[in-house]
Amino acid sequence: MAILEFNDVTFTYPADPDAPKDAPASRPVLSHLNLQIEKGSFVAVLGHNGSGKSTLAKLSNGILFPQSGQVIVDGTPLTQDEDVVYNARRKVGMVFQNPDNQFVSTIVGEDVAFGLENYGVPEDEIPARVAAALAAVDMAGYENRATHTLSGGQKQRVALAGVLALSPDILVFDEATAMLDPDGRQEVLRTICRLHTQQHKTVVMITHYIEEAIGADRVYLIHNGKMIADGTAREMLTQPELLAAAGLTPPMPVQMYYDLKQAGIVLARCPLTLEELAEELCRSQ
Repeated sequence: MAILEFNDVTFTYPADPDAPKDAPASRPVLSHLNLQIEKGSFVAVLGHNGSGKSTLAKLSNGILFPQSGQVIVDGTPLTQDEDVVYNARRKVGMVFQNPDNQFVSTIVGEDVAFGLENYGVPEDEIPARVAAALAAVDMAGYENRATHTLSGGQKQRVALAGVLALSPDILVFDEATAMLDPDGRQEVLRTICRLHTQQHKTVVMITHYIEEAIGADRVYLIHNGKMIADGTAREMLTQPELLAAAGLTPPMPVQMYYDLKQAGIVLARCPLTLEELAEELCRSQ
């Protein structure tokens, strides 16, 4: 059952009022886009910078609204009605690229509590929900820490805790690891995978890092505002020509497979991960 749907969605940002009168009209950032995300699934939306990925994220919970087409959240069409937007944002939690932009307090516990207070959660329930959300992202005991003392990965996990405290069904990550160092990226990715497998959250990973899509149930390729292909991670990520059409390069093991093939060494299958590559190389001895 689809929990999040984009049906023939088109979105164009307003024209720059200062642009010359003879400037070309703005082209749609998203054009007739269709996407269905099943409840409990892990979906990756891949595309290069400027492909429309972040716009798609903002359309998923009413930060933006399409000029045509329809976004449907858990069976309810998303409109600009305040109650509809309120309910959509309770169901669709958003984690953005820069965690500092999501913080509203300089203290971790206060920041995580903010959304709960804003949504009218009874005051006596808030401490337990803050603690549970921080525990879910391996940040238990950090309630009284100042946010500026945290590492990049820790900051992003606190931002995620603030979203988790509201118990959304869907988690949308908009380039959530783009500003992190490798260790921070791995911290956040491990947390995301755990939330998917243990808490059965529906995860939408919007990214240009192709390695982040390897574990997804389904991968969507977006280019110039259009969805050009979708399929399993293995179907999508082992086709260099298809990835090139989306402005992407294949994972290193896939690239090595084709390099070896060109050199006359044909492995039994195209590997997606370093572990699979090592296994195939051993078999070929």
